[in-house]
Amino acid sequence: MTISRRIGIGYSIMAAACVLVVAWLWHHEFVEEPAEYAARGLGDLHKDTAVEFYTVCFLASVPVLLGIGWWWTRRLLAPLQALTQAAQRIESSNLRMPLPRSMNNDEVDTLAAVFTSMTGRLDASFQQIREFTLHASHELKTPLTVMRAQLETALRDGGALPAAQTEWIESLLDEVQRLSKIVDSLALLTKADAGLVTLECQPVCLGELVREAHEDALIMAQPHGLKVVMDACDDAQLTGDRHRLRQLLLILLDNAVKYNRPGGAIQLSLRARQDAIELRVTNDGASGVTPETQRHLFGRFVRGKNAAEKAEGCGLGLTIAQWIVQAHGGSIELLPEAGDRTTVLVRWPLARTPTPG
Repeated sequence: MTISRRIGIGYSIMAAACVLVVAWLWHHEFVEEPAEYAARGLGDLHKDTAVEFYTVCFLASVPVLLGIGWWWTRRLLAPLQALTQAAQRIESSNLRMPLPRSMNNDEVDTLAAVFTSMTGRLDASFQQIREFTLHASHELKTPLTVMRAQLETALRDGGALPAAQTEWIESLLDEVQRLSKIVDSLALLTKADAGLVTLECQPVCLGELVREAHEDALIMAQPHGLKVVMDACDDAQLTGDRHRLRQLLLILLDNAVKYNRPGGAIQLSLRARQDAIELRVTNDGASGVTPETQRHLFGRFVRGKNAAEKAEGCGLGLTIAQWIVQAHGGSIELLPEAGDRTTVLVRWPLARTPTPG
């Protein structure tokens, strides 16, 4: 309950009590006492009628004064309420937005100035983190590329190498490729946060993309003995970036393959509803996501228990997937289902276009 509401309730209770007191006093002074005096034949003894009348009028003015006080209190608290609403809208993308100030040099105005200064410092810190991540990603790409080329050359030209050494080189190559993927993902997310990624805005046939992704999923699932079923594939269209939407599908299907149970199945469906386009990717593997992890699942480097136990990863895939979906005006969520099944639901409201970056 807000402060203004609590104060309003307090004023209302006091005003109601004053009204009851005034009503009782009025009835006692001008109804009961005159009737009692008249019954005793003592009408001349009640000579202070004017004084009592003014006393009752004064007491009756107390609720009016309380109403004026309540109005004045609300007026004083209005800047604080506006500051609260503006602070609730603050995100990492709009930290530079100045908070409303009353310019009265009172405590609320000082608080707004302090918050504005704090968000400015936070924005500078976020900017430094983005710049550091971009620079670090750029600097790491070159040595990783060199290491990968050298390891691939060693494998290609080292036909007489012992089996143990060949296995060791292959293991190093896998780790270098994993590091390269992490660096690329971090660079992409950092550029997206800074608004440096430009998305194309052109009609994309999602049905065609889903059918292509289904064929890719069949290839990815074959080594694991998984079954890939496409329940529905409507010819829905979305204005957006074809490359990024295909990347989204591959991320979701890759997760469905990696975190499935042996011999399980993957279900893929695309349906065009009246008000939205729905994409569902369901697998037979339990998500292993606790309610606490669910709230942060699409954050960076966040992985469920099932993900950490079954497959290697860095916890950036769903973060990239969420960015792609939101950039196209949609929403994404993970829905644990009965029977240890997990569904990723993506919804795009109709007539939406992607944001430029």
